[in-house]
Amino acid sequence: MAVDLAAHYLEEARRQMRGHKRMGEGAMAQLREEDFFVTLDAESNSVAILVKHLAGNMRSRFTDFLTSDGEKSDRFRDREFQVASSITRAEVMKWWEEGWACVFTAIEALKVEDVMRTVTIRDEPHTVLQAINRQIAHYAAHVGQIVFLAKHLRSSEWKTLSIPRGKSEEFKTVAPKAQKS
Repeated sequence: MAVDLAAHYLEEARRQMRGHKRMGEGAMAQLREEDFFVTLDAESNSVAILVKHLAGNMRSRFTDFLTSDGEKSDRFRDREFQVASSITRAEVMKWWEEGWACVFTAIEALKVEDVMRTVTIRDEPHTVLQAINRQIAHYAAHVGQIVFLAKHLRSSEWKTLSIPRGKSEEFKTVAPKAQKS
């Protein structure tokens, strides 16, 4: 039973991570180059900053995931919230891909017996399960911010990433039929 549960957990964690990546990409695909660098106010982050922060976190947390602290000594978190004016959309997307590559390399390699192993983040012990859940929640929050910004910036040109507003009832009747075919 415990092995089945651990296997199911790892499968679900991987599924959620893939979903967050796909959601962020769906939002960013709708943005113009200049949209990546827009902030709504002095305290807000741009999409570029959010991606830079995510990539830094992902590299730090998931490089040598089982064997070193998740806060690497060569990570300078404060710099993740600064983006030079020379940065391009292509560079932002490169950060995105590199960050997710760290995540998927680490979590695809995990075995059921790893789920209850102890890893550390900032010298604080976590089970692998706890550490992954922590990151799923963190990434979901920031991907949600990316979606919010993209939706705000694209406004009437926004193409929904889920069920369109006002179409929930229609979805309830169409979805079951689609599943049967």
